[in-house]
Amino acid sequence: MKSKLIWCAIVVTLMMVAVPVIAKGPADRAAKSRIGHLYLVEKDHTDPNWPAVPGGAWGKMIYRRSAPRFLFMFNGHGLLPGEDYTLIYYPDKVGNPWPRTDIICLGDDRANEDGHVRIRGLVDTGDLPNPGTDINDGAKIWLVLSDDVDCVEETMFGWNPAEYLFEHNLIQFDATDPEE
Repeated sequence: MKSKLIWCAIVVTLMMVAVPVIAKGPADRAAKSRIGHLYLVEKDHTDPNWPAVPGGAWGKMIYRRSAPRFLFMFNGHGLLPGEDYTLIYYPDKVGNPWPRTDIICLGDDRANEDGHVRIRGLVDTGDLPNPGTDINDGAKIWLVLSDDVDCVEETMFGWNPAEYLFEHNLIQFDATDPEE
C-alpha cells in the first residue's frame, strides 16, 4: 500500500511539471528558442513551383537567432564529391538585378568522397534579412558552386541551379549590440 502511495505521488508530481510544458507545444518552445534550424534542399528548377527533388541532395543548418555575429553550422549531403561549395545569403531585390552584387558569403568547403560538406562560421552579417536591400520577411540561404560566386566582390554571376541547395524556408537573424 505504501509503495502505491509513493508511485501516485511521483505520478502527480510529474504531471504537475510535464503537463504545462506539453501544453505549450513544440511551436511555442521553438519560437522562444535561441537556436534556429534551416533545411536546404535540391529543388526542381524546371517546375514553376520549385518543389524539392525526392531523394535529392540536402543539408541542415543550425544557427543562433540573435547574437552580435551570425553563428552557424551547416552539414550538406548528397553533393558532388570533390566539388567546391559556398554557403551564401542571397537577398531578394525588386527586379532581381543580375549579376547579384550584394550576396554575403558565409563559408565554403569541398565535398568529400561521400558528397558531404561541413561549413561553420561566425560572420558579421548584420540583420538577416537585410532591411535595406531585401524585400522578403526572411533571409534566403543557399549552397552554391564556389565557381559561381566572388566572395571578395560579393557577387554571384554563375547560375547552375541543378547543382545548388535552396532554402526550405526563410530565416531571421537579429544582429545585437556586442554588449547585450
